[in-house]
Amino acid sequence: MITLGIDSGTQSTKTVALDTATGEILASAQLAYGFVEAKEEGAMEQDPAVWISAVEATISKVLEQLGTRSTEVAGIGVSGQQHGLVLLDSQDQVVRPAKLWCDTSTTAECAELTKALGGEAKVVELTGNAMLTGYTAPKILWVRKNEPSNWEKTSSVLLPHDYINWWLTGVKSMEYGDASGTALLDVKTRTWSQSVLDAVAPGLATKLPPLRSSEVTAGTLRSDLISQWNLSASVVVSSGGGDNMMGAIGTGNVSPGIMTASLGTSGTLYAFSPSPVVDPKGEVAAFCDSTGSWMPLACTMNVTLVTELTRALFEGWSHDQYATEAATIPAGSDGLLLLPYLAGERTPNLPKGSGVLHGITTKNFTPAHIARAAMEGVTLGLAYGLDCFRALGVNPTEIRITGGGTKSPFWRQLCADVFGVPTVCLTSSEGAALGGAIQAAWAAGEDHSTAALHALCARLVTLDESTRCTPDSKNAAIYKELLERATKLRTTLGSAGLL
Repeated sequence: MITLGIDSGTQSTKTVALDTATGEILASAQLAYGFVEAKEEGAMEQDPAVWISAVEATISKVLEQLGTRSTEVAGIGVSGQQHGLVLLDSQDQVVRPAKLWCDTSTTAECAELTKALGGEAKVVELTGNAMLTGYTAPKILWVRKNEPSNWEKTSSVLLPHDYINWWLTGVKSMEYGDASGTALLDVKTRTWSQSVLDAVAPGLATKLPPLRSSEVTAGTLRSDLISQWNLSASVVVSSGGGDNMMGAIGTGNVSPGIMTASLGTSGTLYAFSPSPVVDPKGEVAAFCDSTGSWMPLACTMNVTLVTELTRALFEGWSHDQYATEAATIPAGSDGLLLLPYLAGERTPNLPKGSGVLHGITTKNFTPAHIARAAMEGVTLGLAYGLDCFRALGVNPTEIRITGGGTKSPFWRQLCADVFGVPTVCLTSSEGAALGGAIQAAWAAGEDHSTAALHALCARLVTLDESTRCTPDSKNAAIYKELLERATKLRTTLGSAGLL
């Protein structure tokens, strides 16, 4: 059996074909796209049509690569960027460009909703999450306030992966994992919070699609697409999920003790939990996963975004030279510390924050020191999230690291030292696309139990043991102190309104 995994992201869509018997990725195709120019400060928007075009194009290319084996395709699973707002009218036409997860134009709406609902603690009580700019709820309120005619036209509110599922199947629905990132869902009960719905927009419940478990499929592939692609008449479309939920499946993060850290433009840190993990401070997101359990998550906006800007300062440095130069400097960068909030920050919640280079001396104001301080600063940002996990009783024994940053052996060891936990990469870099394909295999199979999904992950997700790193105790102690210093500096500057 062959299944397709679709990873529809912010910058591109990738489709892979997985041989579920051997675990081999038989074919893949990727297509990049851009953004819609938006007028508002902090707005990030995209035309959903580009996602559909990319899905259609990449599936076609993958099927072409498969040749005669394309008739073996039995399932499709979609991973989509979380939190995006897709609005459809009564004719199922897109009302306006989608507001994306990285859209920070809704700061005022977050404050308005938090106040209306009785404060941050009450919001966390109602949903399990604080009201953050990345989430979908404040985006809905923003449209309702700033574009009332567009809101009046709206009949359906979907998330990006829901929109793609609808295009594939003709059925509108929303699974618990992605829904938990809207800030509309009570993650403890997996039901909409009526209080939040009423505060965001009267009648909102009628515009939301039915909720469903990830164990329930999104539907079957539309007959016209089956004909267009010359596929079997029994292609199932799994529930799919948000990119982090699918990334968890694609990294085998489906049991306690395993954690995934992604070192991309932004960073994420997430774990499996058999029960809801709610952070009273709202810093760790209390998400549901796409396996029927829960997935606490911390997100940072600044990882390779920062290191790439730093590398650009030193013209001509390759990625390898950057790491080589950084490795010449001792752990702690001789006192040079970067608070890396160049794009604001989500964990901690500083949507309008800025970066700080602290502790500059005549000794450490060198390119190599700045390079290492940047790598340490963004990794410490994730370590702050890890400390929040530990305070909530989530203690990893292994962290599986993914993303562009993991290509550097130096950075892989830095992660182990900063986190104080062994780290390892996967043999496949497909991540969320692989997760989508594995979930599709689960949906297309006869056994839809959680145990069956775990068995698929154990068989199809493999570790690259050559990348395993264990913490250096001396460096780990240095980074523990450095994280305390970074936290104190952030708190002090923040309370004074200087961050």
